[in-house]
Amino acid sequence: MTKIFSIILSTALSAVLFNVSAQPKKPVTHIGTPTNGPVQGLSGKAVYAKYCVSCHQADGLGVQKMNPPLSKTSWIEGDKSRIIKVVLNGLSATEIDDETYNNVMASFDFLSDRDIANVLTYVRSSFGNKASAVLPEEVSKLRTKKK
Repeated sequence: MTKIFSIILSTALSAVLFNVSAQPKKPVTHIGTPTNGPVQGLSGKAVYAKYCVSCHQADGLGVQKMNPPLSKTSWIEGDKSRIIKVVLNGLSATEIDDETYNNVMASFDFLSDRDIANVLTYVRSSFGNKASAVLPEEVSKLRTKKK
């Protein structure tokens, strides 16, 4: 049963990674429709639902040994720049809070600075987290220093 689950999950992950790699590489300046002023990006929850939920799950708990949880980890609640860099650059197998996760996370650098800030703010304030917001300017600053 576990092997079947792993095969299904791997197939789903491959489909997600294939779709992500087909996205444009230049950041989009805005997505969405204007609401009382300048154009806003997608809400953090909408970005999460579109790009993150398949690996990190609806409850943010991830998949053991494959995809890390987004709930109360030092990577989410700690220094913002680390998690911004993960979204911009992707991540391969790594250890987070003494647990090793083996799946590769693709880069989401095609998302706008606002959408990255929105999704990270959503994650840092959801799933039991109580960390500060991420600003688009913080994403922009790290995007220019990327790699």
